[in-house]
Amino acid sequence: MSEDSDVSKRSAVRNSALRFVLLVGILSFFADFTYEGSRSILGPFLATLQASAFVVGIVSGLGELLGYSLRLVSGRLADRTQKFWPITIFGYIIQMSSVPLLALAGNWQMAAILIILERVGKATRNPPRDVMLSHAGKQIGFGWAFGVHEALDQLGALFGPLAVAVVLAARGDYRLAFAALAIPAVINLSLLMLAHRIYPHPEDMEMNVPNVQMHGLPRIFWLYLTGAVLVAAGFADFPLIAYHFSQASVVTPGVIPVFYAVAMGVSGAGSLAFGRLFDRFGFWVLIVLTIITALFAPMVFLGGFWPALIGMALWGLGMGVHESIIPAAVAPMVPMERRASAYGLFTAGYGIFWFLGSAGIGFLYGISLPSLIAFSVILQLAAVPWFFMVARQTRRSHV
Repeated sequence: MSEDSDVSKRSAVRNSALRFVLLVGILSFFADFTYEGSRSILGPFLATLQASAFVVGIVSGLGELLGYSLRLVSGRLADRTQKFWPITIFGYIIQMSSVPLLALAGNWQMAAILIILERVGKATRNPPRDVMLSHAGKQIGFGWAFGVHEALDQLGALFGPLAVAVVLAARGDYRLAFAALAIPAVINLSLLMLAHRIYPHPEDMEMNVPNVQMHGLPRIFWLYLTGAVLVAAGFADFPLIAYHFSQASVVTPGVIPVFYAVAMGVSGAGSLAFGRLFDRFGFWVLIVLTIITALFAPMVFLGGFWPALIGMALWGLGMGVHESIIPAAVAPMVPMERRASAYGLFTAGYGIFWFLGSAGIGFLYGISLPSLIAFSVILQLAAVPWFFMVARQTRRSHV
């Protein structure tokens, strides 16, 4: 009788964990709908406020740098205080408020402050939110939990820019587009409060957790981080890819957002499929996919319409796989009490090297496309030996 009761309890916890992942995934859908919708028009909007190309580059670059590096602070704060929900809610409020307020920005300086605040909000809420998702992942599989979440997240990134494009096509008003994004922002915050009310203690889903005390993070974490930052440094930003498509007349300007939408769609589907495969096969999945997705660079920068479209699909697949597998892989590597710090450190390193790599790729674009492609491919393939070491160490730990 007690065995049946234990099985029933575990089943109930797994079902509750899946519902939590879906709820957080849906609120992330509306978050991405909001901020990705705004990001799709920030460049031309800043231009209407008389911002130069240099200003646009500095604002977007600084925002991304802060958006990743501040996760170190957020992660450490979350671990130290254990206030995962309050920090997550605060970050979402900052982020979701900043986007609609762009409709009121009267000059590029005010718009720049709001753009950077949006990135700061995201940096604040990500590490504690991922820790709460990891508790659910303990029950249903880390890869599946983060894969489902990332799929819904990317779906929002697909529909947000399309909705903004509809508003612009109908009214041609950037401010109206930003104001319209207040609707998904309010929905996001409402779902956030609902999730907090229904699941005030997500850590309760992670049963039988050993209290592991350690100084510093384990070696396997640093091996994985080394491989991940190499991949990040070799990935090209979409604005540069879009710039190339325009300059080389690979596609017409109106088709470029469609290519991005394809990448986001593949990213979401890849997160879902390969998150599940990661739970079953571990890092071997990441090794194979890293080799495959490294081919995006020659196809995007040297190909015509169809090779470029396939290259964008590979680029999106790489984005989705790493965005979902990173939090899924880090969770079991470190004790629960250190996860937020580990997430903050990992994503900060990933973002900083993405920034540095993007600068290098942008520099090489003006010199030689073959050099750019070699830089991108070599850096991504250089990550494979590190992932191989992680895979072997993970397999030994489970024997």
